Formats: sequence, C-alpha cells, structure tokens
Amino acid sequence: MEWEWLAEFLKGMVKPAAATTVLLLAALLSYYQKLKLEGEMVYAIIRAFIQLSIIGFVLQFIFNQNNSWWILLAYLFMVSIAGYTAGQRAKHVPHGKYIAGASILFGTTLTMFLLVLLNVFPFTPQYIIPVAGMMVGNAMTVTGVTMKRLRDDIRTQMNLVETALALGATPRQATLQQVKRSLVIALSPVIDNTKTVGLISLPGAMTGLIMGGASPVEAIQLQIVVMNMLIGASTMSSIMSTYFCWPNFFTKAYQLETKVFLTE
Repeated sequence: MEWEWLAEFLKGMVKPAAATTVLLLAALLSYYQKLKLEGEMVYAIIRAFIQLSIIGFVLQFIFNQNNSWWILLAYLFMVSIAGYTAGQRAKHVPHGKYIAGASILFGTTLTMFLLVLLNVFPFTPQYIIPVAGMMVGNAMTVTGVTMKRLRDDIRTQMNLVETALALGATPRQATLQQVKRSLVIALSPVIDNTKTVGLISLPGAMTGLIMGGASPVEAIQLQIVVMNMLIGASTMSSIMSTYFCWPNFFTKAYQLETKVFLTE
C-alpha cells in the first residue's frame, strides 16, 4: 500500500520514456555530424528528468499541505535560483546576483500582489506557484540581459559618460541613453512574443489547459492574464535592476568606478 505512489509514478513515466526516442534521434544526428553534442544532450535530459521528478513530488507535498508558508518558501527558492542565474549572465556587475535577485523579487512580488488583490488568482499553491514560476523565469532572463547590456554599453561609451559627469550630470542623467537601450533590447523579445502569441505557436499555459480538457475559450482567457503579468513583472524587474546597478558603477563622488569596466 505504501509503495502505490511509486508504481503510479513509474506507470506515468511510460510516455515520457517513449518520447526519449526523439532525443536519441537527435543524438545520433549529432554523432554522425560530428557535433559532439550527444553527450550534453543525454546529460541535459537526464538532469531534466531528475529535477522535474523531484519538483513534482515537492509540489505534491506543498499542495497537500495548503499552507501559505510553503508557498512563500517555494517562491523565495525560485527567486534565489533566478537571481543567481541572472547574476551569472551579468558576471562583471559587482554584486550582480544580489541585484538580480532583489530586482526579480520586487517585480514579481508587486505583480503577484496586484493579481491576488484584484482577485485574478486565489492565493493557493495550485495557482500561485505555477504563476510565480512563469513570472520569475521571464524576469530572470530580462533582468540578466538588462544588467549585462547596461554595463557593456557604459564600458563602450565611457568617454561620453565621463564627459557628461564632468559637465555636472548625475549618474542617472549621464547614463540615460545606455539605460534606455539596455531596457529596450531586453524587453523587446517579451513584447514581440506577446504580439505574435497564438499566431505562430500556442503558449505553454494555453496548451496545457487545452490538453487537460479545458475549453479553448477558457484557455485563451488565462493566457491573456499570463501575457499581461509577464510583461508587467519583466518590465518592473528590469527597471529596478538599473537603479540597483548605479551605486556599483559610480563612486560617491559621481565618478565612474573604472575597475568595474576593465574586463570585457
């Protein structure tokens, strides 16, 4: 009786196991083309299997508990991993992991608070954790790109920034164009994806609902909510990251912290 969950789990893994045929085909193509990616492909799918299996059992436990503290703990764990990953992308930004984590936390928390306040989603683990995961994932990508691009642009245009500072501009005024450019580059894919949603491909949330038996109309309604929250969370997180970056790019005397921009 106590091992029924394992038997049920193994039974449910038959179709995922069958789907690995596609991976094996890709690995064979990589081998014959001498791409040397087959090992990485197999490693990636094994790692994904282990990670998703573990998170599946963890989520099942949290859903059964129905406790707000578990929701917050899961959310903070996701933000921590996202902050670390985004910080790795912007590795030349001092304290990048903390900046990314704080920015993602701010943007996604405010977005989630508004959605719950407006009764768009109930504060239950079945809704909050998947929704938070989507927001945190998108905010992670956008924030990492913003921070990296901002630092690289300032490095490329150090002379212009230093000239503006010498003429009395504040750090924000001196880097206004670089900030705008980094935000536009980071946010453009999210906006473009929203413009073409449903025309090129069906989004994951919508596809999951339809495959789960929901009507296409209900799936569309949820997807509209998802696209709104992704743009909102990504925009707020990326903008906050620029504010958090400034103290690390400039000295208290409003001079560029040149050691930050020495490496490419």
